[in-house]
Amino acid sequence: MNRVYGVIGIGAKMANWNADFTGRPKSTGSGDIFASDKALKFPMKKMWENDGENVLYVKSFKDGKNNTIVPNELADRYRLIFNNLKKGETATKEVLANLFKCIDVKNFGATFAEEGFNLSITGAVQIGQGMNKYELTNVEVQDILSPFADSKAKEKTKKDAEEGVEAKQSTLGTKIMVDEAHYFYGFCINPKAYDEYKKILSDESFGYTELDYEKFKKAARLGATYFNSNSKFGCENEFALFIETQNDIYLPDLSEYIEFDSQNRAINLEKIEKFIKDKVIKAEIFYNPLVIEVKSKFDKFNIYNGDKI
Repeated sequence: MNRVYGVIGIGAKMANWNADFTGRPKSTGSGDIFASDKALKFPMKKMWENDGENVLYVKSFKDGKNNTIVPNELADRYRLIFNNLKKGETATKEVLANLFKCIDVKNFGATFAEEGFNLSITGAVQIGQGMNKYELTNVEVQDILSPFADSKAKEKTKKDAEEGVEAKQSTLGTKIMVDEAHYFYGFCINPKAYDEYKKILSDESFGYTELDYEKFKKAARLGATYFNSNSKFGCENEFALFIETQNDIYLPDLSEYIEFDSQNRAINLEKIEKFIKDKVIKAEIFYNPLVIEVKSKFDKFNIYNGDKI
């Protein structure tokens, strides 16, 4: 298949697409709001998992000691999918072949560091950081009143603690979100990334395939919209650009060249069109016409149903 470059756009309204450890939207040292590639990959993996695909790098749980529930370790997760994994018994080549049967590994690569199996796979798909190009974003903070009493209230008030006063106040929580943001992730797909494994796996036809690409495209168009959590309800896929080129064409992160009009919610791809000119084999734009406008000569489609616009 051809080399692919593109951009994935995620819109967020009264939601928090990617929080830091304080609960606020991630931001750079200069204050620009951004989101990590992990925030985008997670809902894509959950969508693949929902579709019945093998997905290795997602959180799952097992029974722990004293009737607790704890997250699986990497080896546990591998065994859930492929059963056997024993140092000295399981062949490393078998583990490698099985890793490539997981759609997340086939796209994003893997670091599989378990005793006796130290494997690192650079993924065919590489995704950058998603920068918010909307210039009018505000961070909103709202207090949340819990329906339950604060069990630690006695510790907070020395007098109450001495007198054994029961907590009368419900706990307060905080929910932080943005009023509106539009994140743009650049990505590239190198279909030759796995050529070195053909000989190791004794399979000359092995590699990143059109089917792998189609599964990536579907998740890139719909993964964020598919995934709804409390903080991410309001985060939706609103734009996706896929540009196929020859395998010897090397382009930079195209998200840097997207112009976003914050007043009109309009995307202008003129810079990208001039930049790549005759290097394009095929170009497709998927977007939500109810939310944003896209100015481009490329073929345009509805991001949700695939109908031509």
